[in-house]
Amino acid sequence: MFAVIDTNVIVASLLTRNHDSATARVMDAVYSGKVTLLVCDEMLAEYADVLYRPRLKLDAAKCEYILSLISDIGKRIDPASSTVEMPDEDDRVFLEVAMAGQSEGESRLVTGNLRHYPKADFIVTPADFCALLGI
Repeated sequence: MFAVIDTNVIVASLLTRNHDSATARVMDAVYSGKVTLLVCDEMLAEYADVLYRPRLKLDAAKCEYILSLISDIGKRIDPASSTVEMPDEDDRVFLEVAMAGQSEGESRLVTGNLRHYPKADFIVTPADFCALLGI
């Protein structure tokens, strides 16, 4: 199973105190290799930009570790080109990488902000993704 993980899922997994939350379980599946993370350089830059925002008050060392891990385990893929209208253009790269990932095999885009994306069967919430994985 391949997955593109929206930044909000990573942030939520780092902020939660509930280690059984859907976001934490999604990221555990990524870190353990149960899910192959699809990434591109633009996504990695977005992850870093958001995780280091002072208002989130995330531990810098933990962010550095997570970003390094994601970079190491993520499968690099070039985004597909799309003319789909996006409610939030900043999220286009996540959609386009997920679309390109469809050619790799079963792939999902996991987000806590469904309203930022067009309706598509491969775009799911963290809870739906956990159900799909049986975790």
